[in-house]
Amino acid sequence: MSNENINILLVDDDDDIRSMVNTALGEKGYTVYQANNAETALKLLSKYHCDILLTDICLPGMDGFELLDLIKKRQPHIGVIMMTGYDESYNVKEALLVGAEELLKKPFDLDELYHSVEKTYWRSRADGIKTSENIHISDTISDRSFEQILLSMGVVEEAQLERARSQRRDTEKYLAHTLIRMGICKENEVLPMLAENLGVEYISLKDATIQPEAIEKVPAKFAHHYKIMPIKFDGATLRIATVDPLDIHIIDDMKLLLGYQIVAYLASEEQIMDSLKRYYGIGADTVEQMMDENVDTLEMPEVEDAAIDSVDELAADASIIKFVNQIFIEAYKDRATDIHIEPFEGQLRIRYRIDGLLYETNVPPNLHRLQSAIVSRIKIMASLNIAERRLPQDGRIKMRMKEADLDLRVSTLPTPYGETVNIRLLTANNELLSLNQLGYVEKDLTVLNKIITKPHGIILVTGPTGSGKSTTLYASLKKLNKSHLKIITIEDPIEYRMSGVSQIQVLPKIDLTFARALRSMLRHDPDVMMIGEIRDYETAEAAIRAALTGHVVFSTLHTNDAASSITRLIDMGIEPYLVSSSVECIIAQRLVRTVCSSCKTQVPFDDAYLREFQGLPGFDISTVTLYEGKGCDDCKGTGYRGRTVIYEIMVMSDKVREMVVQRVPANVIKDEVVRSQGMMTLKQTGLLKAMEGKTTVTEVFRVAQEEVLD
Repeated sequence: MSNENINILLVDDDDDIRSMVNTALGEKGYTVYQANNAETALKLLSKYHCDILLTDICLPGMDGFELLDLIKKRQPHIGVIMMTGYDESYNVKEALLVGAEELLKKPFDLDELYHSVEKTYWRSRADGIKTSENIHISDTISDRSFEQILLSMGVVEEAQLERARSQRRDTEKYLAHTLIRMGICKENEVLPMLAENLGVEYISLKDATIQPEAIEKVPAKFAHHYKIMPIKFDGATLRIATVDPLDIHIIDDMKLLLGYQIVAYLASEEQIMDSLKRYYGIGADTVEQMMDENVDTLEMPEVEDAAIDSVDELAADASIIKFVNQIFIEAYKDRATDIHIEPFEGQLRIRYRIDGLLYETNVPPNLHRLQSAIVSRIKIMASLNIAERRLPQDGRIKMRMKEADLDLRVSTLPTPYGETVNIRLLTANNELLSLNQLGYVEKDLTVLNKIITKPHGIILVTGPTGSGKSTTLYASLKKLNKSHLKIITIEDPIEYRMSGVSQIQVLPKIDLTFARALRSMLRHDPDVMMIGEIRDYETAEAAIRAALTGHVVFSTLHTNDAASSITRLIDMGIEPYLVSSSVECIIAQRLVRTVCSSCKTQVPFDDAYLREFQGLPGFDISTVTLYEGKGCDDCKGTGYRGRTVIYEIMVMSDKVREMVVQRVPANVIKDEVVRSQGMMTLKQTGLLKAMEGKTTVTEVFRVAQEEVLD
């Protein structure tokens, strides 16, 4: 090649090296600009156009990596050769990761220098041509051939192809990726054809067997950087999945980094990123980077004050911030309602609660070494005392995402291995559901609508934590929220913001409790009041007095069924006659998981269930159809996606009020309501939903307790 018009920026603080390289390259016709530090190099670059940067890694002040990062931002297609006097493999890996084409280890001979310069020049020139024209001529020919195949197979129409061409992104080398992103085609429709067109093999990572040996060969940060997924290793050859198996840069870099022959398969980017998360763990690349950079500071005492300063410094590190944000984002994407971060001996476990059940997420093996820094970062975000590790603390984080604003409720507890953290995820702009959308049948909706429009009385919703009690109360308030009614609530926390409703947040630190707020609420002349939870005698007594003086009061209790709420109030110290005269209705409810619509499959009726189904309205063993989910990507293999309500509604009739005054046991009261009112129990409403194909019998039995009626 002709070298007269090729400019090289040489940066090294060693005068002898600069002199030797300058003389050698000058003899070959290259123009060389010299600098002994990064600052001088940047000044030269602002004056002269350079095709190649030839820099030492160890420089006074700013090092070669930092210099490269700044220069790449100014001149993305400059070729880069890095030099080092240290025989350490991480220099090779780091140089390639930050954008270098070649790495020369000192001392090097002139043939090595000439070969590296020539190779780097042509490689960077090819990159520049590719970016400026957006696509190589060979790629264009390949695309045209691929488009003709799609049209002839009837996979797409010409109008769809034209739309995809116009919306194609610079990062999408193949039009197939654009078609998938836009939802015009599915992966399994176009990627096998694209692979055949390119002369490579297609692999579906969902069905592939991934060898642990292959994963061990590729560090997490390299896999994430190059967006490749290791598949199989046979001792000499490493097989990987990538979005572009013809990218020789990736293949060459992997050969240089790992020292193995590389065979690349075509796979979708979505499957690659999902597999990286599944096999390496959430945030594995971030954790690995921190382990490399902070290897001397990560072994910290778990609860000793001496470690606080160093942990706080690490908590402010950009990598820790990124990792904690990844935890929140993944939880939101997976529809989690809670995040549990739990330290144990030699382990840090992260679990998400999805559709009522806890699922452990895969994490990098050494994550426990960052436990203190992760907890400190969360405490900083929640405005908690990061120095206090002996007492429980509660706080709140607000996060803004593209789709929604998140309100995170943070709680910490001290354990022998450090602080465990629970984070409740609330969506601040959640759409309020109506009673019709919750899953109540028409007959029961009629009863509820009649009860909630009464001029006074207590309406209780009962069930364990996470059973949807608050959602039912909000749905009732939504129906009553009219301009002629004054509605006030006292909550902990405020889960939904309701326009037209005065909402009060409980603040125990300043003694703003349910009972105290309730007494003050009465001075504001409310028509309807909602108390987040009746926890003690004082709150229960104030609620009952409010109901007896002409107010509608909504609240919740923690009991197993509707009838047990009567016993619970009496156990708190409320006189039976007050309970009898104030309570109008009690709703016990649970949430059951719904069958995933994407993998819903009919299953035969099991005769073992016959006794449970007998007596249910509409049950006919000859026509009943039950469903289950086989498990798919949409439901992450569980067979369930989403939840619906099962319930029992106990209306306080005259007979029931009389039994309450007489302190009749809860099970006898329940039997009476079933006989006289035809109340469907929790299990029965669940089985009806199983008959409708909304849930499974197994799920109903898991959630609803065993019921024995006399």
